[in-house]
Amino acid sequence: MKFMILHGPNLNLLGKREPAIYGSITIDDINSSLVELAAELGCELAFFQSNSEGELINAIHGSVLECHGILINPAAYTHTSIAIRDALSAVGLPVVEVHLSNIHRRETFRHISMVAPVAVGQICGFGGDSYLLGLRALYKYVKNSL
Repeated sequence: MKFMILHGPNLNLLGKREPAIYGSITIDDINSSLVELAAELGCELAFFQSNSEGELINAIHGSVLECHGILINPAAYTHTSIAIRDALSAVGLPVVEVHLSNIHRRETFRHISMVAPVAVGQICGFGGDSYLLGLRALYKYVKNSL
């Protein structure tokens, strides 16, 4: 099994960006932890980060050829991008949405996710562990679907 890990805008700044909200973890730390978990689960990962909506959409489109599912932190695009939502829906792969912070405990505009209605689940509020929990959930979902 292979999964696409998509990191949205500003996640390249983790470790420096608003540590009171996002902590000191970096995107490299998250990716390293995911690689370790993937080895334990026996699956492969492909990683992509972009601050550009169009690049994220292209990565979603490309994932359909080689991946069994998508783990995505759409970051701010969570609340604004119907285009990313539509791309995820169009490829028909299982999607798990993750967030480092609990978006439901933050500003009201962050409470709405465009992605959640096309995802099999959403995990938020556990820092970097949100990604690990998300990968475990996605792996199990796909494994049970085969």
